[in-house]
Amino acid sequence: MQMNIGRCGPVCFTVAAPASKSYTHRALIIAALADGESEIIGQLDADDTRMTARALMQMGIRLDWCRDNIRVHGQGGRLCEPKEEVDIQDSGTSMRLLTAVSLLADGPVILTGSKRMKERPLGPLVDTLNKAGGRITYPEKPGYPPVRIDGRFSGGKVCIDGGISSQFISSLLIAAPYAVNDLQVLLTGDPVSLPYILMTADCMQAFGAEVIVMKGEHGEPAFLVSSMRKYRPGTYVIEGDYSSSSYWFALAAICGGTATVTGLNPGSAQGDRRLLQILEEMGCSITSGEDSVTLTRDLSSPLKGITVDMSDCPDIVQTVCMIAAASAGPTRIFGIHHLRMKESDRIAAIACGLTSLGGVVETEEDAIIIHPAPLHGGIIHPENDHRTAMSFAVLGCLTGDVTILDAGCVTKSYPGFWEELKRIWQSAVLC
Repeated sequence: MQMNIGRCGPVCFTVAAPASKSYTHRALIIAALADGESEIIGQLDADDTRMTARALMQMGIRLDWCRDNIRVHGQGGRLCEPKEEVDIQDSGTSMRLLTAVSLLADGPVILTGSKRMKERPLGPLVDTLNKAGGRITYPEKPGYPPVRIDGRFSGGKVCIDGGISSQFISSLLIAAPYAVNDLQVLLTGDPVSLPYILMTADCMQAFGAEVIVMKGEHGEPAFLVSSMRKYRPGTYVIEGDYSSSSYWFALAAICGGTATVTGLNPGSAQGDRRLLQILEEMGCSITSGEDSVTLTRDLSSPLKGITVDMSDCPDIVQTVCMIAAASAGPTRIFGIHHLRMKESDRIAAIACGLTSLGGVVETEEDAIIIHPAPLHGGIIHPENDHRTAMSFAVLGCLTGDVTILDAGCVTKSYPGFWEELKRIWQSAVLC
């Protein structure tokens, strides 16, 4: 499947935010651990969230997935040994969040995935779990999936490097109410994507767990989870996703005009909400309603280049890079070394894609610098990375004549993306 993107703009549109992928994953797993039936309302139906649901069913959890809700029949922290390997394909969130949870099964669990998944590190999480009662081994390459998970989760005081993936910490926290003892997690290094850990705590607390956010001896973040407070079943409503909504704000920023995204919580704990602040710094205007956000950009005012640390919001780096490519001055984005271990090496993917469209890009181990340059059309191969495909599609609305190969990869997080883009493109009018 490929998509051909033509030039459009200015734009004036309203679009509903898709449901949060991050909250859907977390709510599914936590509800599966609660003792009783929970209802998740307004879930994201995408490849990644389906992987988490399927894995839970393989471990004995009954799920009734309907169009607008999921009924999860939790088993009070008791999971079954799967009859076969649990293949979560390309879902890194599923792999990491389920690693600690699999210690609650009554027998060994083997988690595996795609070729790319087997290149994404898991070692720091496994090392930590093995020091806390796990007996986790690597059937293939040490430090990487697949993993054979056995043992039990004893809890206690653990230290883990927070500079690789926030999902390592979230995995520990989600399973912690069913550890033998209270769990205290101390982060070492410079933690990345901290808002995602706070989202995990937010979801856990909504289901009745006790999570205390603290500071360690040197001021680093630390977390304490009680093993006495188990999850309670309940009803949980999934809020709109700022990560996926970022493309619509970027479209109005790049092409000019106005974009309103409904279904967003202006006070959300999602770290990618910071995109709105970044876009204001680049010259856009933002207004927030009770459950919507509107961005406006006047074409008479050029976009500004900025210098910004995006270590806490990695999923919108590609989006910001597209806006930077349309700006009047250079932009430097740093704190992003962990992007090299996502669905693709995203720093390399951004540089390669923008260069092929006429952009001027410099890369460092932890940063990318984008300079103003005349852009033109071209062919983008996203290498099975959904965020690369969607971000370059938005830039294509400015340059025109952009072809996105393997366009179906967007079903990982936003199955309806191309339909929405086509609708907006066809109705683009001068505001």
